[in-house]
Amino acid sequence: MKSYALLLTLGIALVNLGGQEPATRQVVTGPFSTQELQRFRALSAIDVHAHVFAPVPFISMLQKLNLHILDILVVDDLSTGRGDLNKQRSEALSVVHASHGYAALCTSFDPYSFNQRDYAQNVIRGLNDDFAKGAIAVKLWKNVGMEIKDLNDRYLMADNPLFEPIYQDIASHNKTLVAHLADPDSGWQPPNPASPDYEYYRDHPGAYMYGKPGVPSKDEILRARDHVLEQNPGLRVVGAHLGSMESNLAELGLHLDRYSNFAVDTAARMPYFEMQPRETMVAFITRYQDRLIYGTDIGFSGGSIQTLDELEAVYARDWRYFATSDTIEYKGKPVKGLNLPETVLRKIYHENAVKWFPGILSTASR
Repeated sequence: MKSYALLLTLGIALVNLGGQEPATRQVVTGPFSTQELQRFRALSAIDVHAHVFAPVPFISMLQKLNLHILDILVVDDLSTGRGDLNKQRSEALSVVHASHGYAALCTSFDPYSFNQRDYAQNVIRGLNDDFAKGAIAVKLWKNVGMEIKDLNDRYLMADNPLFEPIYQDIASHNKTLVAHLADPDSGWQPPNPASPDYEYYRDHPGAYMYGKPGVPSKDEILRARDHVLEQNPGLRVVGAHLGSMESNLAELGLHLDRYSNFAVDTAARMPYFEMQPRETMVAFITRYQDRLIYGTDIGFSGGSIQTLDELEAVYARDWRYFATSDTIEYKGKPVKGLNLPETVLRKIYHENAVKWFPGILSTASR
């Protein structure tokens, strides 16, 4: 049997020979139409990657869309408001409690204090307390591998033995590890305005690895993550942002084939799908329909109804790409929707989230 990597390469070649089907319909933008909203609501969609810290008026949008979210905490000392885990937890729990079951909590832990005495035991104690409050997952962020160094000036990696008791505890409680480790390839490459991530690295130079002396390669960081997968086969791991393998679908497919405890979310990486030939994406998503989970990476800390309209437009745009043959636009270029079957849509938007995040519906209102 030919490998999927070869089939994917052949598929791309065939599409490039024939050319993409020209877009003949007008570009569709903005929030859901009445008819679109009816179809979207029927999915009972779940967004497994959101950062929401104010319930009003955000909850009204969740109710309107019949949308559930996983509300994720991140300990990041380089971002305003992200360094205080207790404050984030309090604000996120206020969203969960006010959501009438539409939001569930993904907690996190502080990796900056890894060299303190009894570090793992203290982290486990905090996580277990959050599990008792209904948290269903734990976030591990990219400052592990890309920022934090030990006393010997070596970068702290995800497979450091210090973290192993923590992973074991997460697995023993049947919770899920959400791992955002590494970043897109462009984080290690010269500035390129055509890259989907150009504006991000322009605005977040602390996360930009290019030109920094002594930084680990992306491969080193992902190898450490793969080691965690190998050492903890009973731990469910969802790789945030397509597992940071967004620019190489063949390699992502090989990882999904190799590690049965690994799935990925689509958060903030939709442009990488939209840049691929349509037939390539239909083939890839069809093959890995049980391992792809919908997510957005939206953030909300308060705002107006206009802000909600802008957020709804994000959901509507993604849905049009996956569910219809409508034409959307990426950087001035038309992109025709994939028009995936309802069975595949249901997995990406609902069933996979329920499988990979047990309790995301039943404990959301705890």
